[in-house]
Amino acid sequence: MFVHQHQGSLEVICGPMFSGKSEELIRRIKRAIIAKQKVQVFKPALDDRYDASAIASHSQSRYGAIPVKDTVELARHLDADVEVVALDEVQFMDEGLIPIIEDLADRGVRVIAGGLDQDSNGEPFGIMPLLLAKADYVTKLQAICMVCGALAGRTQRLVHTGGQVLVGAAEAYEARCRHCHETPHATGGQRLLDGE
Repeated sequence: MFVHQHQGSLEVICGPMFSGKSEELIRRIKRAIIAKQKVQVFKPALDDRYDASAIASHSQSRYGAIPVKDTVELARHLDADVEVVALDEVQFMDEGLIPIIEDLADRGVRVIAGGLDQDSNGEPFGIMPLLLAKADYVTKLQAICMVCGALAGRTQRLVHTGGQVLVGAAEAYEARCRHCHETPHATGGQRLLDGE
């Protein structure tokens, strides 16, 4: 898909949950390894749903990764001769990732970042808007709506808890199309989810 000959770049893979972002990230990592490139893989330590030290897709594909609590820790683990840096669940990482990625790409490193572009309210998630704006290549994947079977670009939270971040899988989320996605709305000054 992409031809890289010592030219740094940022590739962003985004979309809702269950769209295959981690599968696509793992596929690109494996191709870089086949090309005999030095690859380092990172993930936020916060995401330990399937495996604390691997990128893991919902379909159980796995690839070893270094879990990091923040971008300061990530920077400490970067090897000087790395050629490809892969990052999963980047929506959970802090804005300190942006200058790290810029520096890597400027030095000729291929950076591949995967994550949710929208939270369960359909709002931009974390640093993803910045990454999308700075990306050289963007792949936006779709899932299948669990209500009507159409293409789905949103993530529906099924459990009602406060806060933007709730690490979970099929027990807490499902993919929805724009029509079937339910977002919080204002009712008498309160934010409620449909069905509450």
